[in-house]
Amino acid sequence: MRVSREEAQASRKRIIQEAARLMRERGIAATSVADVMTAAGMTTGGFYKHFKSKDDLTAAALAAAFDGVLAPLQLNAEKSGLAPARAAYLRQYLSQGHVANPGKGCPVAAMGADCGRESSLLGPEFTRGVEATLAFLGADECTKPDRAALIRQMATLVGSVVLARAVGEGPMREEILSAAASAAKPLPRT
Repeated sequence: MRVSREEAQASRKRIIQEAARLMRERGIAATSVADVMTAAGMTTGGFYKHFKSKDDLTAAALAAAFDGVLAPLQLNAEKSGLAPARAAYLRQYLSQGHVANPGKGCPVAAMGADCGRESSLLGPEFTRGVEATLAFLGADECTKPDRAALIRQMATLVGSVVLARAVGEGPMREEILSAAASAAKPLPRT
């Protein structure tokens, strides 16, 4: 039975979305092609109709993870304005919901260490995603010192979420998120 081009594209998109979720939840190495295909409701044998390799899928999943986070931010900015959207992003980033749901959250906090181990493969896509996130936070419209401050802010956000996930539920998690929230304020625009 032949599959239409639209059905094949929908299948590919579903595979990528599941890979993006699973890789953020489990890590890249702990996510097998079989896991992804099962989550997408497909057989493992069909994988190579869509991708050359797991590396090919991983790069596509990383791009989809960034796009899945950034697209709603841009929509919120168009709807509410840039400053309120940025403030909402900072609040959401340091929320219990984000910490508890890595499969739906920031790929930097969820996959950063894995991507660092695979920088020759994933570095360009990871860099694109980080630059897009920094642009949303205002890096494209600020001075070099302000860009440095945004990079420090992003590092604080990511590090705080990684620490909060690592310590598990409890008072230390709350303390980490609270401390980060007090430090992560939108930069004033000149």
